[in-house]
Amino acid sequence: MLTLEDARRMTLAAQSTAAENNWNVVVAIVDDGGHLISLERMDGTQKGSVRVAEQKARTAILYKRPTKAFEDMVLQGRPVMMTMPDVICLEGGVPLIRDGVFVGAIGVSGVKSSEDGVVAAAGAAALGA
Repeated sequence: MLTLEDARRMTLAAQSTAAENNWNVVVAIVDDGGHLISLERMDGTQKGSVRVAEQKARTAILYKRPTKAFEDMVLQGRPVMMTMPDVICLEGGVPLIRDGVFVGAIGVSGVKSSEDGVVAAAGAAALGA
């Protein structure tokens, strides 16, 4: 199970990485059913990133894979992936695994998708901290 304390720790780690790079992002943490546990928008982040971050997290847990996998499939010539339900094909969503069990996901939006991926990875790494 993913706790609120876990979500707070991951959000702080993600925001720290974003701040080190002068990036403003939204960080969303969802549980194993894709339901929001926490969401924080750093000052100056565009409001549209709120929904994108949440959808990245939801995609990552519902399909048990990073959203970069979907982005890569589209870039490799499979645009049909964009029609799948509850899928966003942009890097920045990472499933969270604890003791071999999918417990939730983190989604980040606000900068280039590759940069969102860096921030999400930093947040995900804090789960084990």
